Amino acid sequence: MKEPRSELKADAEERTKSPDFDSLTSPEELVRGERTRDDFFDAVLGLANPATASEVADLAGHGVDAAREYLEWFEHMGIVKQVTESPATYERNQSYLNWRRVQTLQDEYSSAELLEFLKDEAARAEELAEEFDVDSPEAVSISRHASATEQSIEAVWEAVSAWKTARRRVDLLERALATESGDAADQRTAV
Repeated sequence: MKEPRSELKADAEERTKSPDFDSLTSPEELVRGERTRDDFFDAVLGLANPATASEVADLAGHGVDAAREYLEWFEHMGIVKQVTESPATYERNQSYLNWRRVQTLQDEYSSAELLEFLKDEAARAEELAEEFDVDSPEAVSISRHASATEQSIEAVWEAVSAWKTARRRVDLLERALATESGDAADQRTAV
């Protein structure tokens, strides 16, 4: 092992003092920290509309050149899709993110656990469908339903949002079970 350069070595006086452990970077920050890739990843996950490299750079707090490089890489990985050429705009690829969620569900939970989650979410979605007496959350007029049921608009909006969330979860859980092999294929027909 090579010796460090002399300016990097502690002198005799510095060796008598104990290190200031509070001033050291925590291991969590070293592993996660303010890494550029994570900043850009968080920025593209937050995109609600197509955005330019400049807009993504602003969201991530980094330069436009770095944004272009990461957007190109994210597009290659399937995380974003390029929507327009000039100026180049990108949007989050929700299909990819859903696929990753399905993979995570399969990795972290057994078929039996996924089935139990599916039963719970399906029951929740059915409860909400009965509450609103329509086929889908998109068919609900929040203001009319609030007026008709004497609920606040916020309460109705929260219930509609919960219904949308339950339906998305049902879809992800069904996909996780449908793409699994083995016993899940046999069990999922019972649900």
